Amino acid sequence: MTTDSAAPAAYELAQVNIARLKFPLDSPELKDFVDALDPVNAAADGADGFRWRLQSETGNATDVPVFGDEWLILNMTVWRDTNALTAFMYQGQHRELLARRHEWFERVKEAMTALWWVEAGNRPTVADAEKALLRLREQGPTPEAFTLRTTFPPPGGASV
Repeated sequence: MTTDSAAPAAYELAQVNIARLKFPLDSPELKDFVDALDPVNAAADGADGFRWRLQSETGNATDVPVFGDEWLILNMTVWRDTNALTAFMYQGQHRELLARRHEWFERVKEAMTALWWVEAGNRPTVADAEKALLRLREQGPTPEAFTLRTTFPPPGGASV
């Protein structure tokens, strides 16, 4: 998305990803993942284009319920655009964690990541995230819920 630096963007990109744990969060098998949460969250917080992330009192969202399933963990963020999200995802420690995700999380065939546009300054809820994931699973990519492989521009916006 290109934005005029003189005018704030009307929309920002919301992102949710969920994962089904193979082991309890406090297990030795997930120690590397859990130990990396704070540094990766700090890197995200300082990344270009980062706007917001869902946090509980723990400073992350691994204890925020999603779909009523205690084995699912949630990450939800808001970014300036798809370019900012992609730049963060595939660099540094986050990239290293992505490479190891199958050690910690079950392989799931249904969509576990969804993107959608929110009005600038609005912060999505877990219910919004669940709705986006269900829409993507049922309808495939649409302007209301999509993926990085199949993106849509913000409402009334330029192509991303």
